[in-house]
Amino acid sequence: MIDLNNSRVAAIDVGNDSIKAIFGELEYEVNIPNIIARDTEDRPVIGIEELDDKDPLDGIHIKVHSPALKDNNAIYRVGNLATKSNNATELDPGSSKSEEDQTLVLLFTTLALDAVKETTFRQVKNVIDANYTLGTGLPLREVKEGKDAGYRSKLIGSVHQVEFLVTPKYQGIKVNIKFDEVKVYPEGFAAYINLVMDNNLKIINKELIDKRILIQDIGGLSTDIAVIKNRNVDDDKAQGFNLGVSESLEQIREEIRSKHGVELDSRRDVVEIITKKNDRNHIMVKGSRTSVHDITDRILLDLAKKQYRLLRNVWSKNSQTEICYFVGGGATVLKDYLKTLNNNLDGYNIDFFEDEKESIWMMANAYYKLITDFVKKAEKQNAE
Repeated sequence: MIDLNNSRVAAIDVGNDSIKAIFGELEYEVNIPNIIARDTEDRPVIGIEELDDKDPLDGIHIKVHSPALKDNNAIYRVGNLATKSNNATELDPGSSKSEEDQTLVLLFTTLALDAVKETTFRQVKNVIDANYTLGTGLPLREVKEGKDAGYRSKLIGSVHQVEFLVTPKYQGIKVNIKFDEVKVYPEGFAAYINLVMDNNLKIINKELIDKRILIQDIGGLSTDIAVIKNRNVDDDKAQGFNLGVSESLEQIREEIRSKHGVELDSRRDVVEIITKKNDRNHIMVKGSRTSVHDITDRILLDLAKKQYRLLRNVWSKNSQTEICYFVGGGATVLKDYLKTLNNNLDGYNIDFFEDEKESIWMMANAYYKLITDFVKKAEKQNAE
C-alpha cells in the first residue's frame, strides 16, 4: 500500500525540443528548452541585487547529485542560459532518452523549480525535502525494448538533489527529490488518451473511441506511430523510427550560417523562424529583412516526404485505418508540407491539431490525466 498523501503530482514530458511539466492541481506548469551546458561553480554575475530581479527560468545554474547519473555532481547551465554557451548540448539522433544523463538532469531541474515554489514541503534552512508521484513517458521504441523498467528503477528508491547555484531568487537552495511512485507510459498511448478523454478520464470523443486510428507523433529525434484499435494500442503493429526534425533544423541553421553569415543560437531559433505568425521564414541580415524560404522549403519538404513515406508504410500494413492524427512539435513544423503532399498524392484521411499549444503539450497533458487517475484509485484502495 502506498501513501500518497503528502506526495505532489508531477506530469513531465521530456521532449527533445523542450520539457513540458504540469504540477499539483494544474496550478503550475513549466516549459524549458532541452539544452544543457557543463559549467563551473561560480559563473560571473554582475551585481547580486540585479540577479534577483531576473526570471529564474532565464538563469538556471545548478549542481545535480544523483546515483542515477553517469556523471554525478556535475554543474550545468540549463535551458535559456545554456543556449548562450559554446558547449551547449542538445540530444543527438539515435540516442535513447532513457539512457541519457541529459533527460534526468532536465527532469530533476523541473521538479526542483516546482519544489521551491511549493509551500507544503518540509524546509529546514535552505534545504527542501520534496516528494513526488511522477507520470512520464518514453518513445514507443524504448518501451518495446523494455527500457522503461530500468528507467523507473533509476528514479525510485534514491534521493536526487538539485542545488541552485547562481540562479535568480533561488541561489543557495538545495532540493532533495524522492519519488513515491513513477509511472512510465509509452508516448503513442499517451497521445491516444489525450484525444479521447478529459482530465477526469471521461470520454470526450465518442466517435473516435472505437475507430481504427494511427497517431504519428513527430518529435525532435524520433517518430512514433501508434496503431489504435479496440481502444488499445496494438503493440505489435506500433512502430518507432529514428527520424525527427532535429537534423533538418540543424541543417537549416548550418545553411543560414554559410549562406548569410548569421549565427543562430539553437534549433529553437530555427523553429521560431519557420513558425512565427508574421514574417515567417525571414531573418535579419545586417539589419535588412531577408527571406530564407529557399533553404527552409527545400529541407522541410524533404523531411515531410520521409515522414509521408512512414505513414504510407504503416497504413499499408493497417489497411482498415480510418484516420491518422499528426501530433507533436514536429507535426507543427511540417503541417503545411504534409498537407500539400497528401493532397497531391494519396489523399489519406489525415488531421492536425490547429491549436499549436495543444499539440505540443499533448504528452504532458496525457501523463497528467493518467497519473492523477492512478492517484485517485490508490487513495480509494487505501480508504477501503
